Amino acid sequence: MVKNNEKRGFLDNFFKLKENGTTVKTEVIAGITTFITMAYIIFVNPSILMQAGMNAKGLLGTQAVKAGLSIANDPVIGAVFVATILSSVAATLVMGLFANVPFALSAGMGMNAFFTFYVVLTLHYSWQAALSLALISGIINIIITATKLRILIIKAIPQSLRSAIGAGIGLFIAIIGMENGGIVTKSSDTLITLGNFKDPGVILTVIGIAIIAILMSRGVKGAILIGIIATTIIGIPMGITNVSNLKTIVQMPPSLAPTFMKLDFAGLLKPGTDGNIISILTGLITVILAFSLADMFDAIGTLIGTGTKTGIFKEDDFEKSNGGFKTKFERALFADAIGTTLGSFLGTSTITTYVESASGISEGGKTGLTSTVVAILFLVSLFFAPIIGIVPSQATAPALIIVGALMIGSVTKVNFEDFSEAFPAFMTIAFMPFTYSISNGIAAGFIFYPITKIVVGKAKEVHPLMYIIGLLFLLRFAFFMG
Repeated sequence: MVKNNEKRGFLDNFFKLKENGTTVKTEVIAGITTFITMAYIIFVNPSILMQAGMNAKGLLGTQAVKAGLSIANDPVIGAVFVATILSSVAATLVMGLFANVPFALSAGMGMNAFFTFYVVLTLHYSWQAALSLALISGIINIIITATKLRILIIKAIPQSLRSAIGAGIGLFIAIIGMENGGIVTKSSDTLITLGNFKDPGVILTVIGIAIIAILMSRGVKGAILIGIIATTIIGIPMGITNVSNLKTIVQMPPSLAPTFMKLDFAGLLKPGTDGNIISILTGLITVILAFSLADMFDAIGTLIGTGTKTGIFKEDDFEKSNGGFKTKFERALFADAIGTTLGSFLGTSTITTYVESASGISEGGKTGLTSTVVAILFLVSLFFAPIIGIVPSQATAPALIIVGALMIGSVTKVNFEDFSEAFPAFMTIAFMPFTYSISNGIAAGFIFYPITKIVVGKAKEVHPLMYIIGLLFLLRFAFFMG
């Protein structure tokens, strides 16, 4: 009893539980809740990154999906699984122990799609070079967090574009999920068309969507994770979930060696392009900017949007920031940036603060103890690779579609009554799924925002940085693409 009291006393003092009006029990429950709601990333991230060639055969795109590769039968995908978890553990611990706030981090949905489908499959960088780009963006965000530069960037980009970026990524993720699940397929006549709904894989995907949608509509915590598990089980009698090689549920985790420190900076200068150095450099700047901005605004949106509602942060915390790590908000942003840096070394795409942290906060989580519990649970999940490895793409595809639906909600923050705000936001959203590129969507928004403001006589509303960045994007479209 004395030892338990001593432990509680240590936790109370370290995490300032009484000061924040919470208890060990409340924080533990909050941590479990957050983990349950975001644990789907353990399934989904390897299934997306394997399409970037992060598999033993080097297969790209749908070829990797059709080959039936998974954590269970491919050492590189197994390494991605381990990298995803270890990155989540490290970044979430920094968030909990350094910032003392109840937010958890893992590989960002949207950014893993950007990594795979744009940086690798469209720009033709190797996945090793793409990890190098993610590392650079993480370092940039650390510098931005430590200086006033972050404040300048935040003030330069209008709210309408920030919201549109999130909504556009949501649509992009959704179409990827529909493609992976067979709901839509390529068509020579209409680019894409409806898939074959007599196909067992498509049927299973639809069942998965229905399960998750029903659970989320009912407010069930962990709906996405429950849906993935349920869909995987349903897939067994349908012959889609392959359990023939499942000999154990718990075992030592796969080796991290295939992805650990596999950075390729030299590869940044020789992607599959025409070799034009200006084209290569502008492409690099675009990708790094996209990585950095998307991660930064994801983090800011989650931290401010969730934290201010519960008193974890004040409404104007980020505006008052003068650089450094003096406030909890600044330290939280540092945790987010350091997560991406660590993740790149280990072998996964951009690490970001998860909006699902709101589920734990809604259960009363107020301190870093909540985050620490999440990190511990992620670490435990390392030993369940065999059972995770049997999850088919038809079970993770519904998660992508549902997450896309959640992300598109940010479009409500766009002022559609003002066309000079609405049109650039629309172009940002439309360009992402229709050009299969998050970066193109960001570029479209940055180009059309200054233009529409100028023609309606509101040029002074545009920050000078927007003109500079918009011009760079315009030059890229005009001379360095196609």
